[in-house]
Order: sequence, then structure tokens, then C-alpha cells
Amino acid sequence: MDLNADLGEGFGRWTLTDDEALLACVTSANVACGFHAGDASVMRRVCDAAAAGGVRIGAQVSYRDLAGFGRRSMDVPPDELAAEIAYQIGALRVFAEAAGSTVSYVKPHGALYNRTVHDEQQAAAVVAGVRLAGGGLAVLGLPGSHLLAHASAAGLPAVEEAFADRAYTARGTLVPRGEPGAVVHDADEVVRRSVGLALDRAVTGADGARVPVEARSLCVHGDTPGAAAIARRVRAALEKAGVRVEAFT
Repeated sequence: MDLNADLGEGFGRWTLTDDEALLACVTSANVACGFHAGDASVMRRVCDAAAAGGVRIGAQVSYRDLAGFGRRSMDVPPDELAAEIAYQIGALRVFAEAAGSTVSYVKPHGALYNRTVHDEQQAAAVVAGVRLAGGGLAVLGLPGSHLLAHASAAGLPAVEEAFADRAYTARGTLVPRGEPGAVVHDADEVVRRSVGLALDRAVTGADGARVPVEARSLCVHGDTPGAAAIARRVRAALEKAGVRVEAFT
């Protein structure tokens, strides 16, 4: 099972994620590319650290929404969205390659991630942007999403992702952040859910029912309070349960 986290979510003097601590325990780093967070200095620093630690680098692309942290859905024309996706990947690729690594995959952030689950047009635009950037990059997304369907149809590796710290609906989608209980804050519960997702391929949904979730990568959100400590516990629990924790790329 791959273990990923959102990193580089800072801008200028403002810092949100504990990148150094998270890079010590994850296998893949979803690096903010400047549209919801991140700037040139942040991207360079995270890529340098990820490359030094052998952590795979992924472009976490977003709607152009610094003020809303990329969590506001936007109606961006498909051609424009595709260009902006390629632009973000290209920006991160410069720093990844300068660090002696490369961008291995793409993961949408926030509102764009959730939008591409059910919006076929926006999903197709994201995949078009990935193809425009070149390199046959893997696409990380929610199982059963339009995003992964379009990635597969385009010949790109489609990688299913699960969330250790997010609540699920009975349909296998994420409970919207605006609803109570959408984010799981209890560290013990996050660890239990992580092991269940890896071994049983399922999670307990918000209604208490079992929700099947087939995934090759597990996300721990980097902006959650105590995220680094939680990620360390998750990795230790997975390894104790016999799960091999390694990057999917």
C-alpha cells in the first residue's frame, strides 16, 4: 500500500504542512503547485527533500483558488482547465528534475478532486491537461470516478485512492467537508481505518454500514492537526499488520 500526504501547502511566510516530518514516513508526496497553495520556493524545497528521501513526487493540481485553498468549486472552461493543469505540472517538474527526481503522478486537490468524481467534462479536462504535460503520468483519484475512467481510456495509469481521515458515504464517495463528521480527527480511529482499508478493502461509512473501497494508495491529509504524528502511527500499524508500504510508481 502506498502512503501519500499533501505537502508544500504554504505560501511566502505562511506554512500549513509539516513537510519534513511527513516526508519521513510517506512514500508519495502530493506537492501543491501554486494554485491552491505553494510557491516557487516551497515547491523547490519540498522537491529537494522528497528526492533526498526517496519519496515519489506528485503534482497536486487545483482550481486557481489561493483565497479559498482550492476548496471552492469553479466552472472553468475545459480548454482553460486543461491548460492550467499542464501549467501546474510543468512548474513542479522543473523543481523535481532539478532535484534529481521527476513528477511521477498527478492528483487533483480539494474541490477539483471531488468535482471530477461525478463531472465527466471536468474529469476529461484534467486528463487532457495531464496528457498535454506529457510523460504518461499516473492519475490518482477516487475509485469509480469519472477521472480514473478517463485516465484509463487515455492510456494513463489510473490509481485508486482511499482516505484514512475522511468519512465515506454509502456510495463510496467522501462526505462533503461542510457536513458534521466529514473529517476524522481521532488518531486511534484513523489508524484503525487505515489497517481496515489495507487488509479488508473496506471502511465503515457515515451511516455505520460497511463500504467497500479498493485502493492502492492511502492518503493522510497534511493539513490535519498532528498530521505527521498520525502518519507515523498509520505507517507503523500497517507494517505491524504485515502490509508492505511502498510507492505505487
